[in-house]
Amino acid sequence: MAGRNRPRSPDEARLVRALSPVRDFLRTETAGAALIAVGAIVALIWANSPWSDSYRDLWATHASLRIGGHAIDLSLLHWVNDGLMTIFFFVVGLEIKRELSDGHLSSPSAVAVPAVAALGGMVVPAALYLAIAGRTASHGWAIPMATDIALALGVVAALGRRVPAAWRVFLLALAIVDDIGAIVVIAVVYSDGVEW
Repeated sequence: MAGRNRPRSPDEARLVRALSPVRDFLRTETAGAALIAVGAIVALIWANSPWSDSYRDLWATHASLRIGGHAIDLSLLHWVNDGLMTIFFFVVGLEIKRELSDGHLSSPSAVAVPAVAALGGMVVPAALYLAIAGRTASHGWAIPMATDIALALGVVAALGRRVPAAWRVFLLALAIVDDIGAIVVIAVVYSDGVEW
């Protein structure tokens, strides 16, 4: 406690003043949206560059967490997919739960609209894919079905208060139903079998 109240040196004070705008920006929802967009752009450029092998090597890098005699050793790709995405969907699920219990989605008719929109958002892209790809690549029809919920919410967050709360909840519910539908399709159509 005493260390926090000590006077700052002139260099520390300048550094704090210089970093204040960055700290304030990172506290906003727009910062998350910007980081997602920049990350996606960098990944697309890197993965399609002459250095694409280093991109794949980075995701294949293993990181371990060891507590006593127990250890988890996963690649960075699995840490993100199995770890961070689990936390992300948990937080999104909590927000949907709140909206279902006493928010914009508390009536069955309010839930039906984003659910029907999500089903349409799955069927139409799959049908367009089949119409364009034809029989040669018909096995990939489920690829365009899933909405990227992180990017969709990032766009809404970037728009900030200009997006009404009801629209934000609608998009969130639509993306969740869409993701659940895509997971069901993968489990039923693309797996060897479902163990209920």
